[in-house]
Amino acid sequence: MSDNVIISLAPVAADCPTVIPEEVANEILASVEHGAAIVHLHVRDKQGRLTPNTQDFEATIAPVMAQSDLIIQASTGGVSPMSIQERCAPLACAGVEMASLNVGSVNLGDNVYFNPTPDVEYCSREIVKRTIIPEFEVFEIGMINNILALQEKIPFKTPMLFNIVLGHRGSSPATIDALIALRSMIPRDALWGITHYGRQNFDIIAAAVGMGACEVRIGFEDSYYLSAKEKATQNYQQVKKLATIIRSMDKTVATPDIARQMLSIPPRQRA
Repeated sequence: MSDNVIISLAPVAADCPTVIPEEVANEILASVEHGAAIVHLHVRDKQGRLTPNTQDFEATIAPVMAQSDLIIQASTGGVSPMSIQERCAPLACAGVEMASLNVGSVNLGDNVYFNPTPDVEYCSREIVKRTIIPEFEVFEIGMINNILALQEKIPFKTPMLFNIVLGHRGSSPATIDALIALRSMIPRDALWGITHYGRQNFDIIAAAVGMGACEVRIGFEDSYYLSAKEKATQNYQQVKKLATIIRSMDKTVATPDIARQMLSIPPRQRA
């Protein structure tokens, strides 16, 4: 069990009415100062809508890459009518080093998050052929079996990173029992992390860190809360609190350099 814990920042909420690249970049860079080592970004337009047009996405990550060694993770997910080819658009963007990979369909609130097997395999091959590192999103226990079956077909780099996602209405609840059940199915030679959607406190996150999670995703994409009685106004406040919790458990907040070593991602090549 590693004592290093990676903080992954997902800074943009799905219901955000405006997404300005410069503002998002500044939020990301402020969070780097407090311990973020990865940024998880969907491709959105300035009205916050998911889109295959990567112009604003690239405008967001350019200053981040220029001013930090933060790992850039593109999302290939999100509930939308886009085709899998459109969802994979950010994989072609310069600087993308990781990508979220969704491996099955699931109910999210009133919506169906549609990820049929042919789409999953297409996305997997697009990720691998670009030597991008996948983060496997685990909303339900059967998705872990999907990942292991997929591994027999596609040569993913190891160690593989499984991200347990709890708290979405219609999917796995944010409970200790659910966390233990999902963790029990993940291979012991793999890395794993936690995302708590709709979080109002840090109890599940702290439990996951105590159980050996090597990554925690935090940020406005999943919750605005710092505590049950207080909302954050900026993402870095959540990152700062999470870093404090990690250190209070006698663990180390992984720098981008350490995170790269853990995930087998080479140093970024400077122009």
